[in-house]
Amino acid sequence: MLKRFFIFCSGADTKILEQCSDGEQTKYAGIGGTVFFTAVMAFIASAYALYTVFDNYYFAIFFGLIWGLLIFNLDRFIVSTIKKRDSFFDELIQASPRIVLAIIIAIVIAKPLELKIFEKEIDQVLLEEKNEMTLQNKDQLALQYTPSITQINSQIDLFKQEIIDKENEVNALYDTFIAEAEGRKGTEIIGKGPVYKEKREKHDAELAALQELKTKNNEKILAAETQIENLAMEYDNKVSETQPVIDGFDGLMARVNALNKLPWLPSFFIFLLFLAIETSPILAKLLSPKGTYDLKLDEQESAVKTWKEQLAHQRNALLQTDSEVNNRVYADIAEEEEIYQYKRQKARELMQLQADAFYKKQKRILG
Repeated sequence: MLKRFFIFCSGADTKILEQCSDGEQTKYAGIGGTVFFTAVMAFIASAYALYTVFDNYYFAIFFGLIWGLLIFNLDRFIVSTIKKRDSFFDELIQASPRIVLAIIIAIVIAKPLELKIFEKEIDQVLLEEKNEMTLQNKDQLALQYTPSITQINSQIDLFKQEIIDKENEVNALYDTFIAEAEGRKGTEIIGKGPVYKEKREKHDAELAALQELKTKNNEKILAAETQIENLAMEYDNKVSETQPVIDGFDGLMARVNALNKLPWLPSFFIFLLFLAIETSPILAKLLSPKGTYDLKLDEQESAVKTWKEQLAHQRNALLQTDSEVNNRVYADIAEEEEIYQYKRQKARELMQLQADAFYKKQKRILG
């Protein structure tokens, strides 16, 4: 049962192959087995590739099955259409388009399986790329908020500097009236005289102005810091909104690009493996000698070709004979006087009818 199934997969004519030896049947069963398992590998590869794209088991299995059947039918067609010839060079020319197609199929089958085999290494590459993209994303978003935050910080520094300058001014006034009271500066008279009182009042006025400035500027600083906090919160929200896009950077194309960044030699050997699997049925037919099946198939096709040529020859002979007979018949009839007189009479009647019809038409026109 299994042998018959693999023979079916090889695309061979089962009726002809039943007349051949067991060795010939085993050869085509092996070719069919290779075609079948290539289709199975194509199903697995395409299902995994589709799962990485759509993240749905049922969708991936359904379309993976369709792809596997497509590859099975294509391989079966390729193998069944290669005919054994007397010259290996002619066979190679015949098989060259099919070998090119087999290489393309091998690439398509091997790539998804490479993605699965090197999944951990690809995940590491993708993780590094995601981290780099996260940093770049934060830097790009920061460019939108950094100028505003820098400007606000500059304003805060100005407010603080105003307070510091005012404090320095008040401290200087304090030192002035203390020095006046101690007699170290000013009038150099010890005691709290009129000059001392004047300088003390000026200090007290500036101290009150300092307190008012502190209150006013602290309110401005608090408002500016609140604005900075809002910008920082908005920046964090933007980062949180864009991060899922980076986290979802795990599609098929991203994985293929990540695979290309890994060492090429392991992937190349995997491709060679699938290329060998895909081309093995073709190579088996090219390298195998002409067997009983090929001879019987060639005999059957030759018989059909000969029968077709015979039918064409018979049709040509029949056509030629019929033409010669018709020519002789019409040549004999052309010499009969009775046929001549009959056609002469009919021609006269036809001309009379045409003349009458023309007369009637002209009469209607002239009124």
